[in-house]
Amino acid sequence: MLEYLVILLDETSASFCHYTNPCSKRKSISQDILHKGIRFAMKQNLMIQFVYPDYPLPKEIEKEIETIDNSKIKPASVADEKTSVVIVDNWEFVEVMNLHKSTTLRVLKDDFFFNYLEIVPLLKEVPNLNVVIMDIDRFSEQDFKTYREILLHLSEIIESLYLEGFSPQTNLLTDRMILKKMNNCNAGEKSITLAPNGKFYTCPAFYYDNIDESIGDVESGLNIKNQKLYKIECAPICRRCDAFQCKRCIWLNRTNTFEVNTPSHEQCVVAHLERNASRKLLQNIRKHGIFLPEQEEIKEIDYLDPFEKRELWQ
Repeated sequence: MLEYLVILLDETSASFCHYTNPCSKRKSISQDILHKGIRFAMKQNLMIQFVYPDYPLPKEIEKEIETIDNSKIKPASVADEKTSVVIVDNWEFVEVMNLHKSTTLRVLKDDFFFNYLEIVPLLKEVPNLNVVIMDIDRFSEQDFKTYREILLHLSEIIESLYLEGFSPQTNLLTDRMILKKMNNCNAGEKSITLAPNGKFYTCPAFYYDNIDESIGDVESGLNIKNQKLYKIECAPICRRCDAFQCKRCIWLNRTNTFEVNTPSHEQCVVAHLERNASRKLLQNIRKHGIFLPEQEEIKEIDYLDPFEKRELWQ
């Protein structure tokens, strides 16, 4: 069941996930399309998430935006007090630190491996830090080893922050500690995207990847083919997996495995490295006293890719 409508306010709207926006020419959504998109959301009882570019929008667009309750996703360069989520590229943390807003850091793996300690001050200041490693599909076996070591080091730092009275939250380590079920991308099932051309797409990545791959428009409505495939129930391995924090990016799934409900090996291994590091972090924090008493222990497993154990789940 749909819950969210993501509206790209410009061709150059900031990316907040794995995909890269290739557009450089500014072209904001028309007021007419925006108005129809808002009406569609109201009729379907959907929450709206507006995704902004890095420049001020026309006044009529800004006025239309404020006709409905919404969440605003903005790049750090234009983020303000009304922003819900700040998008950070290239470690632009100064603006974010001052705003104390939920933050998404988009970074390449090698850059993250080299600079990961830069996020530590952010863990003290923002309500939630979501790190998106854009080239997750390029992880090598050595990268997996490096990532495991980094996660263990970060878990030690986060444990210390908890003891100092901070409450750091990040998708890399703390999300799995509190989740009791899958909390994934959910594009195509719980959210869809309206692009500036007036057409709907599974998510922004599908729009920028292939403009002809729309799933309807503001005039005729939605036409999502085989929508059941986007549901976790139709993912034979994922529905039994307990890496609840896994992003399970629908676009990466389709790009790397040609199936929207099947993650790649790299995506699974990265998610399980995070899961295992979260398990250790939870155990270590509990050594200091009662912590998340309602949450069960995260069980130990002997695999990183659930596909390796598929015979147990058939």
